[in-house]
Amino acid sequence: MKWKRWVGMVVVAAAVGLGLFFGFRRQPPMAEVGEVRRGPLRVTVEEEGKTRVRDRYAVSAPVAGFARRLRWRVGDAVKSGDVVAVLEPLRAEVLDSRSREQSVARVKAADASWRAAEQRLRSAEEQARVSQAEAAHAKLELERAERLHKSGDVSLDRRERASTDARRTEAALKAAEHAAGTARAQVETARAELEAARAALLDSAASDGVQAAELVTVRSPVSGRVLRLLHESEGVVRAGEPFLEIGNARALEVEVEVLSADAVKMGPATRVLFTRWGGERELEGRVRLVEPTGFTKISALGVEEQRVRVITDLTSPEEQWRRLGDGYRVEASFIVWEGDQVLQVPASALFRFGDNWAVFVVEGESARRRTVQVGHRTGLAAEVLSGAQQGERVIVHPDDTIQEGRPVAVKR
Repeated sequence: MKWKRWVGMVVVAAAVGLGLFFGFRRQPPMAEVGEVRRGPLRVTVEEEGKTRVRDRYAVSAPVAGFARRLRWRVGDAVKSGDVVAVLEPLRAEVLDSRSREQSVARVKAADASWRAAEQRLRSAEEQARVSQAEAAHAKLELERAERLHKSGDVSLDRRERASTDARRTEAALKAAEHAAGTARAQVETARAELEAARAALLDSAASDGVQAAELVTVRSPVSGRVLRLLHESEGVVRAGEPFLEIGNARALEVEVEVLSADAVKMGPATRVLFTRWGGERELEGRVRLVEPTGFTKISALGVEEQRVRVITDLTSPEEQWRRLGDGYRVEASFIVWEGDQVLQVPASALFRFGDNWAVFVVEGESARRRTVQVGHRTGLAAEVLSGAQQGERVIVHPDDTIQEGRPVAVKR
């Protein structure tokens, strides 16, 4: 019995010791692994863009005037040459009591000036007739004096006096005719001022005026659809003020603002995929233009960014995007590089080791650090140029518990 008790105590002590050993022994860290594999890899630049009509035309007022209400609505079809707006002459101002009295006074003053100018005209015309008669008489006297001087009946002095009188009366006639012409012009001016004063008095916006005879019609330069109404109601418009915008709603392009550092990776014919535009399938496009001028834009986080506008064309059949319109939102993915059979590892498996990239490869049950040369990268995967083989397992998201040559427990 004593011997059996000792055996039992030894067994219990051994069990406790083994339990303490396995309980306090350092466990290998758990690690999630990914596989080095070959497959398609695509490097993209993703930004938000919006559609726009390629060629849009703003129809504006050629002169200042009073525009009638537009009969067009957004989406209406317009043909080239259709009248899109009608302009009337600017309407007169409303005369208050003081302005009306002032206009009446101006009419009276203009009428008095006109009557005075007519009196001056009659006096000038009468003086011109007298001067004409005197000039004719002096001319006859000069002719008579010249005949008598030739026959010796009149002295030379008499002939000279007759010549002087003829020249004097001729000059007086010219002065009288000039005065009559000036008076006649003054009469016309006074009559015009009188008519203008009467028109200002009679042509008031408060009075019942006659329909304007002169109208300016503004026509559409192209065929298309009305995209936007800028001045729908009737009212006064300035010269150059736009009425509406017209364009071909089926000639769409996509405008995307990208970072300048990403824009240098793109060029004409760069392939683009459009997603999250509302349709069931993604659309395809090509870059047509990378604008040569950038601009500064403040991001949502308040950071200044240099951005560049990239203009792309839709290459998918129109039947697939016929519901898109001007100003619709799309998600654009610019494919700057892609390959079919690319050796790649998960991007989360990479970490910096000195000046190089490295990964932890699981060999047996241990982690082995491997320096790799990385090519193109995306947010999820990276191209491996050297340092890893297809089919090897690498640890993703390695932390400080993963050490070179230490055992690891792979998560199942």
